[in-house]
Amino acid sequence: MHDPTLVLLPGLLCDAAAWRHQFEALSALTACEVASYGDADAITAMARAVLAQVPAGPLALAGHSMGGRVALEVARLAPERLQRIALLDTGTEPLAAGEAGEQERAKRMALLERARREGMRAMGREWARGMVHPARLDSPVFEDILDMIERSTPERFEAQQRALLARPDVRPVFASLRCPTLLVCGRQDAWSPLARHEQMRSELPQARLVVIEDAGHMSPMEQPEAVTRALREWLEN
Repeated sequence: MHDPTLVLLPGLLCDAAAWRHQFEALSALTACEVASYGDADAITAMARAVLAQVPAGPLALAGHSMGGRVALEVARLAPERLQRIALLDTGTEPLAAGEAGEQERAKRMALLERARREGMRAMGREWARGMVHPARLDSPVFEDILDMIERSTPERFEAQQRALLARPDVRPVFASLRCPTLLVCGRQDAWSPLARHEQMRSELPQARLVVIEDAGHMSPMEQPEAVTRALREWLEN
């Protein structure tokens, strides 16, 4: 089989900067691309955009956060192209029913309103505080995350929030995976916690789970060497 194209799928309001270390290190192993979703406002539309921009042939998909959901949707749309998949700091369930779902919706809409009112960086300074290990608050990495958020717009933020609120239930797709599957989670991820990834591994026992120490939700940026090492092992084995 031909070597796959490694496709790095960013999370909410993330761009190629989120994968900078991994892209630079892993491009020596195989062809590597960082996907862009444009202004797509649905997970399926994002997955179709990914398939439209990557070259033909087998794919190794690595998705972070929202990108993990996009990776699983790509796997659903084009299972014949999937050679391996890595899911980082993510989840598989749809929006919860009832009060829990309404609370999530309200929080997401409040962040959107702040972005419209005060700008993307001001919104990011509030939102990203829950995305990193406490030791990285107001650190250079934190500022890099704010720079990345500021490069986006309230319109794109709204589109991606709509996509996440209407996210499909990808548990059946995840359970059907038969390729090498890697799960990665920051030990201190408060947004997509380790317990969620341990549950995912219990649903797919052949998956490998790697815990990234001293990292929150933004593990590829917070502990880039550790995440790159995990992805390298996944690609080589």
